[in-house]
Amino acid sequence: MGGKPFSIRRRIFVLALALLLAASVVLIVFIRDYAERASDRAFDRLLAASALTIAGAVQVEGDAVVVEIPFAAFAMFSGQDRVFYAVEDPDAQTVTGYQDLAMQMGETVSAEPSFLDTVYRGETVRVASVGRLISTPTDTGWVTIHVAETQNQREALSAEILSNAVLPVLALTALAVGLVWFGISRMFAPLTELEHELRARAPDDLSPITVPVPEEVGHLVIALNGFMARLRNSMERVTGLVAEAAHEVRTPLASLRAQAEVAMDEHDPEALRRRVGRIHTGAVQASQLVSQLLMEATISHRLENREIDMTTVSAAIDEVRQRLDPEQVGRLHVDVSDEAAVATIRGDRVALREMMRNVVDNALVYSDGMVDISGRVRNGMLVVAVSDRGPGIDNSEKPLVMERFKRGKASSGKVGSGLGLSIVARVAEAHGGTMALVDRDGGGLTVAISLPLPRRSAPNGTAALVVATMLAGVMLAPSPSEAATTVYPAPDGGEEQVLNILGVTDTPLFAHFVAAFQAEHEGVTVVYEETDSRPLFEGFLDGTLEIHPDLLISSASDLQLKLANDGHALAYESPYLGDLPDWAHWRNEVFGFTFEPAVIIYNRDLISDAEVPRTHLTLAEMLETQTERFRGKIATYDIGISGVGYLLAAQDQTISSTFWRLASAFGRVNARFSGSSPAILNGVADGSLALGYNVLGSYAFARQAEGAPIEIVVPDDYVLVLTRSMLIPRDAPDAELAKAFVDFALSPAGQEVASGPTALGSVIPEGSGEWTSEAIAARGRGVIQPIPLGPGLLVALDTLRRQRFLDTWQEIVSPKP
Repeated sequence: MGGKPFSIRRRIFVLALALLLAASVVLIVFIRDYAERASDRAFDRLLAASALTIAGAVQVEGDAVVVEIPFAAFAMFSGQDRVFYAVEDPDAQTVTGYQDLAMQMGETVSAEPSFLDTVYRGETVRVASVGRLISTPTDTGWVTIHVAETQNQREALSAEILSNAVLPVLALTALAVGLVWFGISRMFAPLTELEHELRARAPDDLSPITVPVPEEVGHLVIALNGFMARLRNSMERVTGLVAEAAHEVRTPLASLRAQAEVAMDEHDPEALRRRVGRIHTGAVQASQLVSQLLMEATISHRLENREIDMTTVSAAIDEVRQRLDPEQVGRLHVDVSDEAAVATIRGDRVALREMMRNVVDNALVYSDGMVDISGRVRNGMLVVAVSDRGPGIDNSEKPLVMERFKRGKASSGKVGSGLGLSIVARVAEAHGGTMALVDRDGGGLTVAISLPLPRRSAPNGTAALVVATMLAGVMLAPSPSEAATTVYPAPDGGEEQVLNILGVTDTPLFAHFVAAFQAEHEGVTVVYEETDSRPLFEGFLDGTLEIHPDLLISSASDLQLKLANDGHALAYESPYLGDLPDWAHWRNEVFGFTFEPAVIIYNRDLISDAEVPRTHLTLAEMLETQTERFRGKIATYDIGISGVGYLLAAQDQTISSTFWRLASAFGRVNARFSGSSPAILNGVADGSLALGYNVLGSYAFARQAEGAPIEIVVPDDYVLVLTRSMLIPRDAPDAELAKAFVDFALSPAGQEVASGPTALGSVIPEGSGEWTSEAIAARGRGVIQPIPLGPGLLVALDTLRRQRFLDTWQEIVSPKP
């Protein structure tokens, strides 16, 4: 019994190649292990340094543990990974940070950092834990500090080290393989000549081989020549045999064919009919199964590609009825309320139709009587119920039948695939709804499907405002446009595509962006709800927003970064991302699109140009020396309710050594506080205020261009610049439209709007227009200090740090009598 043919050349080459590759693999594994260890050591040192920095800030006030997170604790990170932290007191109570992280980790009773890989919020994180021994009058114990970081950059560094080291290894391996192949080829050159000689021969040439060969192959050639001689004799005999066999075999083959034809004609008709019946039954079931599988594949494809349409339940029911025969249509009783009949469902029309078809088909197959279809609107949900008088489904089987290829006991004897209800459940879930199987009174089954109805717009108006009077300051009333919803219909009249945006930009300014966006996307309706930065952040987390936004836009970029860091943002690789400055985006989740300095505005009738302060220090000195003149005439943000105000104040405090002196000066003059820039602008413009501090330059430039009697100072010492940022929520109803708007805002067309009449400033360098970043920077002599989007912004948002900052601020600007 012969073995498989093989090549000596190939065997030698494969053996040499295997040895080379094995050596390379061993070397690469070693390099990979080294790269991972080196990367872990580097990033573990950063994690440990962060944890130790926080540990150093732990203090005891009375019996309570307090800690103010240092800025350096997070500034040392790369900015490309998510960062989480928690501080626990000796009683395992979370002092600050992420409580769920603290609950997931154990207590640390050592000052030496320890490290652990764990899964947190769906991602693998590396956690550094450090203990800090504290002693109070009543107890001594360990404070535990945990700092966690996702491992993207860690893995990227490891991959970079590995790739840089592997390339030379692969190059040397490839060179060695080439040398081995070359050497083997030279050794087997004589055999190649022998091969060419044999290939050149005619098929019937079996004469002896006369090509000179090495001694090692000579015996093989002698044996081959003897074999060919025997083969020549055999072929001569075979040729005669084939001629005889052709004549002898022809007759029995003809006989066998005739006998087969007779046998086919003698099949029993009754047996054949039964077999055909079974074949038909199997074909019907197979056809239905194939149809259902094809439909499931189609639905899966459409749902994955988010085929969005607007339809009604009446339209879906009508399509199902048109596909039924008259007898089945007569068994349907449809009772849909007027409200439900006109209620539009936002989703995939084909998937919704097939969902209804599967439910109705099941009801018709498993019952003989009438099938009732009802539709009602309840609490913002469209509830469609299909009821029959069939055998129903046992409670124990209800979860089972919603799985693929699962059928209940009542389906015995009924043709089916076991896919119908699983398709219904999947479509309902993909549209944000639910499906329930409910026993029907009097027998039978009700399939209840609940689908959410889209909120096309919220009522116009002004949200309820909280008016607060501080001990030494007055809250300014917000502008009447706050918390208003505006609908911009699609220019082509279409209603299928709706982009819901929740933002803090004044509606008149944002209207310019909407108009330019719709000029490129004529079929998109834009619903824009204007609110404040803090309510936007808190409402999104609480799920209490009036609309389900596709896009969040806020000037409080620290709050936006907090949302992204906590896993609420959808990653998107915009083609314009590479044009953004590094400080104006975080990873591919938060995108800045404006360039807005914090400026000082004043009324020339109340402050002359010669005496106007042009630095933060001179502003503090002016308020300290002319307290009575400016009492009640100075305004700035209320950092307790304004997200952007708190962001600017936190950055001021980090940069300026005179910040608390300036805050104290605000307290002396009974400064007034507002949650928005427009309210301060209104006060300066009408003369009720003399000066506004840290007002967003974008609003000030636009108001001045409209003719408002205000003057603007871009400080000469330093200028804080923030960028209005965009974020696509992970659960955005139409993420593709949101991505289109992000692309537009970052494109030259969108940046032209920012640098044009809105005066929001174009963040991408070398743009065109009056309000480019270069033009804005040239208006002052101070150091331009952009507020970078990165983990450092999370420090000021630490719960305990923020509360202490606010308490100190209020104590200074509103001293008790």
